[in-house]
Amino acid sequence: MKRGGPNVEERLSVNKSSEKKHRSTLFLVVFIAILAVLSVILHFISGGKFLETMNLRVIVSNSIYPTFIAWALCFLFACGYTDLSVGGVVVLGSLASCAFGNWLGYPGVILGGLIVGTLLIFINFLIFAYAKIPSWIASISLALIYEAVAIYLRVSKVTKPLVNVELSREFRALGQLPLNAILLVVGFIIVYVTYNRTSIGLKIRAIGGNKEVSRALGINILRTLLWVGLISGLLIGFSSVIQQSYSGYTVVMAGLTSMYMLFQPLAIVLLAQILQRWINITIAVPICSLIIYAVFNLMTIFGVPSGTLQQVFLGAFLILFGVIGQRGVKEVFK
Repeated sequence: MKRGGPNVEERLSVNKSSEKKHRSTLFLVVFIAILAVLSVILHFISGGKFLETMNLRVIVSNSIYPTFIAWALCFLFACGYTDLSVGGVVVLGSLASCAFGNWLGYPGVILGGLIVGTLLIFINFLIFAYAKIPSWIASISLALIYEAVAIYLRVSKVTKPLVNVELSREFRALGQLPLNAILLVVGFIIVYVTYNRTSIGLKIRAIGGNKEVSRALGINILRTLLWVGLISGLLIGFSSVIQQSYSGYTVVMAGLTSMYMLFQPLAIVLLAQILQRWINITIAVPICSLIIYAVFNLMTIFGVPSGTLQQVFLGAFLILFGVIGQRGVKEVFK
């Protein structure tokens, strides 16, 4: 007959969980302290420019919208899928945010980007789930389609007056501090809870681990993938809203150049995957986003050309973070 108190195994499990949380918290505190010390050192090396209030505001504001994209990539990678059309979706979502924002004000800014981003990513996952072809192949084709649609909207006589304009300055507060930071905090809470504390988050990660075992355990693969599309679409939609609100104007891209918008969020996720050994990946993402954008900000301060050498460094970061993050993992295909 089992006694009322916890048995030895249960106590050991609780102790291990508590010890893991303690190590994670300690690492996070030490890591942030190291970053703070490095920031002070770099501030003096840069001649007092790095930690100026205005420069810090630029770094924080530039790091927020790619953080939402990086969170979306976390869900995509967790279930073993890759979507290379995200840049094209962000462009179309930003155009919708601009067009409806100038027409309806803030409700249009939010709903325009949110609806388009969610709808397109959800359609992507419908295709991924039913087409039975590798997601990266399908998403390249979708990227070409989304770029072509954006170009058509920009040149068409009917839609050009709506999308070939800037978002009115009176409706750009969502891309400026402190509102964009508030959106980041709200987004973090939702993402953290969904990824770590809900059954759908557990199912998503289970599918990424082994789809056949997940199916044998009773997980509905199709339904879970559609949930990934919905969650990732909402995050991409919010990134479109914030990006359009910050920049005010969206550059239309062609020839798969929209994929470039994916590289910095990808670097963020790859660096976060390295840190997830000690920090939950949903927490690591915004920290890594600040680090990545601080590094590129320092390059600009030190005179590194933004269109050439900075891209070389970005490519090097992707390779380095990918190698370190996947070290010891066999048959990596992402």
